[in-house]
Amino acid sequence: MKLDDIDRKILRLLQENGRMTNVELSRQVGISAPPCLRRVRALEKNGYIEGYHAAVNATELGFGITVFAMVGLHSQAEADLKAFEGLVISWPMVRECHMLNGEIDFILKIVAHDLNEFQAFLTSELTPAPNVASVKTALTIRSAKTEPGVPFEL
Repeated sequence: MKLDDIDRKILRLLQENGRMTNVELSRQVGISAPPCLRRVRALEKNGYIEGYHAAVNATELGFGITVFAMVGLHSQAEADLKAFEGLVISWPMVRECHMLNGEIDFILKIVAHDLNEFQAFLTSELTPAPNVASVKTALTIRSAKTEPGVPFEL
């Protein structure tokens, strides 16, 4: 599927407000509602839209700390990388996991209610996990920007 300017505008608008009605979306894009809905469905079907979710406030929900953990593995064989990723997926506190190029194999974004909860996770789950060689952590002080998605230029 090749994206045109209307598709990109639909994606930008839905990225900003996933709860926008199709009628409002079609009005802002400048096409009628039925073709707009067909385009949205095609964008979903072709993987450009992966899903819809609410952006929740972690602090208000009692998750007072965010930590980034840089993980080094003993082995970077594909089977070992996949095994680690599978383990990470099972840990609810890990909200993001990215494999990196360079000295660090993975960076994890972890949220916890408090430092004690994070420390318990670190010492009982992450550090002793199979194939984990090293873990370096950085506790966030504040976040200046959290913006999901991609920048759209129209």
